[in-house]
Amino acid sequence: MTLKSARWITTPMFSLLTPLNLLHKANVESDTASSHDDSLYNTHMLVRKVFLSDKRTETTIYITADDYYKLYINGRLVGQGPAPGYHFSYNVNQYDISDFLMDGENVIAVHVYYQGIVNRVWNSGDNRMGFLAEVVQNKHVIVATDATWKYAIANEFVGKAATGYSTQFIEDIDNRKKIHGWKNLNFDDSNWINAAVNENTDYTFVTQITPSVQVYNVSPVNIREVEPGNILVDFGKEVTGRLLVEATGESGSEIEIHYGEELENCDKVRSNMRCNCLYQERWILGDTVNDGSNKLETYDYKAFRYVQLIFPNASALQFPEQCRAVIKTETIVAEIRHYPFDDSASEFESSDKLLNDIWAICKNAVKIGTQEGYLDCPSREKGQYLGDATVIAQAHAYLTGDYRLFKKCLTDFALSARICPGIMAVAPGNFMQEIADYSLQWPLQLLKYYHLSGDIQFLREMLPVAEGVINYFKKFEREDGLLENFDDKPVMVDWPPELRDEYDYKLMPEYEEGCNTLLNAYYIGAIQTVNEIKTILGQTCSDSFSKLKISFINAFYSKKTGLFTDSEVSTHSALHSNVLAMYFDLAPHDSNIVSFIKQKRLHCGVYFSYFVLKALAKVQEYDFIYELITCKDERSWHTMVSEGATACFESWGKDQKWNTSLCHPWASSPIIILIEDIAGIEIRDGNVYSTQGMIGHTLRIPESLDFMKVRITVNGGQELVVRK
Repeated sequence: MTLKSARWITTPMFSLLTPLNLLHKANVESDTASSHDDSLYNTHMLVRKVFLSDKRTETTIYITADDYYKLYINGRLVGQGPAPGYHFSYNVNQYDISDFLMDGENVIAVHVYYQGIVNRVWNSGDNRMGFLAEVVQNKHVIVATDATWKYAIANEFVGKAATGYSTQFIEDIDNRKKIHGWKNLNFDDSNWINAAVNENTDYTFVTQITPSVQVYNVSPVNIREVEPGNILVDFGKEVTGRLLVEATGESGSEIEIHYGEELENCDKVRSNMRCNCLYQERWILGDTVNDGSNKLETYDYKAFRYVQLIFPNASALQFPEQCRAVIKTETIVAEIRHYPFDDSASEFESSDKLLNDIWAICKNAVKIGTQEGYLDCPSREKGQYLGDATVIAQAHAYLTGDYRLFKKCLTDFALSARICPGIMAVAPGNFMQEIADYSLQWPLQLLKYYHLSGDIQFLREMLPVAEGVINYFKKFEREDGLLENFDDKPVMVDWPPELRDEYDYKLMPEYEEGCNTLLNAYYIGAIQTVNEIKTILGQTCSDSFSKLKISFINAFYSKKTGLFTDSEVSTHSALHSNVLAMYFDLAPHDSNIVSFIKQKRLHCGVYFSYFVLKALAKVQEYDFIYELITCKDERSWHTMVSEGATACFESWGKDQKWNTSLCHPWASSPIIILIEDIAGIEIRDGNVYSTQGMIGHTLRIPESLDFMKVRITVNGGQELVVRK
């Protein structure tokens, strides 16, 4: 993408810095990360430009920033972004701002943020900071970023501590240092400084293929005063966003704000959250302006349900005149943000209340956990993990009928092949992590995207990346085609580790020489997937699958037990080894795997439950699938529901993992299974096909379920309804 006139502007300090190269194999130390200046952390840059415009003319703005921007025209929020990206393929957003303009003078105001931490959120910590924009009317640029734009640093963000996995800074806000009214046209910026132009940037810009996040306000379902100066706010369910509130009081008065996903003792927010986030912030009131109020204006978002506001002195509700600070409770809202999500695009309803509840918590987690990418969680990590996307991308596609983010996700990981042809586990981002079983799922995701969208051109473009993944792992093939002594990337198996069913092979973080079942199952599955892609594209492919299947059975299958062992030398058979063998069609027809799964049930993590349920679907065990989804075992979605979940968890229960996130959309596999396997809806190459489950509206579920309705939107247009 080429911008005609815009120049990259930043602060004078950042304009002198050389970008740091932070992209490297995970097991190789970066030689430049240590040279980052810590004083650059948490930089908030406010930028303004007044320009002339004709309100009646269609007007478009093109804008991007590193790490992030929030764009205002004449005081109104237009949008925010961009989606995270590598500097060699950096996203540019565009907005139609015609309705934001006035005849004559207008003002662009942009809040640019540079976090500076190397984490899973952005490609930050690399000295690349600033933004560019240009406004186009009638194909002519009427204003573009240059050295005449004015800037100031927003000094009210006084927090120094980071939380989560150094995911975000705690946003202690001092309103005494806040610049009021800077977004408005009539603001006097004569004492602001001219921005610096950086002529030595190394970006390659691309048009972002996804829309910016959706932003809207939600009111609390309950506000109550726990005690004088202590207000508890409940938004009814897990949300992602920020708190908006106004207060009056003496300048210098402090209000503590605690956020959390759950309560302690019914009246205290658990702000030291299970997921390793400490959501406790201070808001210091300043001199009142305009209507006499202070407004809280944080920047970043959090995952929370509850908020507690603690402030000095007597009851603000009963005796406001005695308080140094008073919360205006009628102003309390949560400003929600997530990828645009049309709740009406899908519908599920059944006569089983538990099944309805499971669908609801999975849907909410997918909705709020999908931001500019498919996040593993919107709190502790805020990162897009490749393995998580196997579940989340499909669930999101079915819930919304929107496949654009699926395509972007695949592209993000394809771009990570520049770092390692075997692709990374997290992308984009400067946090370097690799997981072998995640890499081998990328071809599966690519084929699934094609079947949903019918986008054969993208399939053709991405085939070399899929082949590159295979070739990267091929280096570890032995004579019979199986991978042996693989020590290049860790293998996760499942998470948390105690849910690996005692898998008998050291894979992460230690390595063990030899040949194991799990890695080879993924590898053979990836090869078979690439062969299927080549067939779709009319290309020839080798008959390697049948030979590899024989090698796999010879190496790992025990005729005595009818099960696969975890390695050539182990006698232990884990659930994961056998599920993957069945999922990838590697098991003999007379194996005992189905009986084995019925014995083990969900003796795995919520992520791997997707493979368990899909493997059972391959052998038409629909009654048992339904039983597992709705069972009341300790490891079940029922456990989440019974523990008050409003979004599906990272693990089966709050205490089943030491740092459980209470919003983890990788647990949303029931959405996929209910649509594809119970309702029998099949989408191939962008078209909907009737399968056995749809003929005569006969669903693949027990007769005990009196009623069920599934409605989805296909490829953003056609609707499909299946009923019993």
